[in-house]
Amino acid sequence: MDSFQFLGLTFNTANIISITIAFAIVFFVVFFLSRKITMKPTGGQNILEWIIDFTNGIVRGQLPGRDGGQLGLFAFTAFLFVFFANQLGLFLQVSVNGVDYVRSPTANPVVTLTMAMVTLALAHYLGVVKFGFGGYISNSYLKPFAALLPINLVEEFTNLLTLALRLYGNIFAGETLLKLIGGMAFSHGLPTIIVALPLEIVWQGFSVFIGAIQAYVFVTLSTVYISRKVTVEE
Repeated sequence: MDSFQFLGLTFNTANIISITIAFAIVFFVVFFLSRKITMKPTGGQNILEWIIDFTNGIVRGQLPGRDGGQLGLFAFTAFLFVFFANQLGLFLQVSVNGVDYVRSPTANPVVTLTMAMVTLALAHYLGVVKFGFGGYISNSYLKPFAALLPINLVEEFTNLLTLALRLYGNIFAGETLLKLIGGMAFSHGLPTIIVALPLEIVWQGFSVFIGAIQAYVFVTLSTVYISRKVTVEE
């Protein structure tokens, strides 16, 4: 069963299972790295603090000062979730009777579109909180010229698509190629296994790198979009 109904809505089983696993991985990784917090960081605490400094650096690059300070936790959480969600399908895929139950959740456009909508909704909310509704409309859509309103409205839609589909396309393509290489490996016995094995290892490593880059890109673009809503357009 690849989907089920609840309260009149259709839910994808693979998405729910995969997202839950990714959430659990993030929780246990952070929990493990933060078990022994001391004034003199060692081991896991060093790794955790490096990740926090890294994501805070992304935010400060777009939003220095108080506006950026309130987004540190968002950037940290989003980066870790996207990173582990991207890697999940590379190391764990569970299929039963041709139905996927565990895979990278970011290899599904519904998941990435939902993440992008949450990010942009947060951007609009923070803009309204800072400027008030009228000031937000003026700053986001009527500057530098009111005539740019149609273009600014179209840009909101394109921002949603680019944020979501860039992530989805890269992860989906990586998993698809891994499946093709795996299928080729067992197509003609030992000769194709010998050829496919190094290809699988190389592409697996490259996909890990791509997954990390896409997590960085997602957080960076999210911060850019939020910064446009909370800074004054000149």
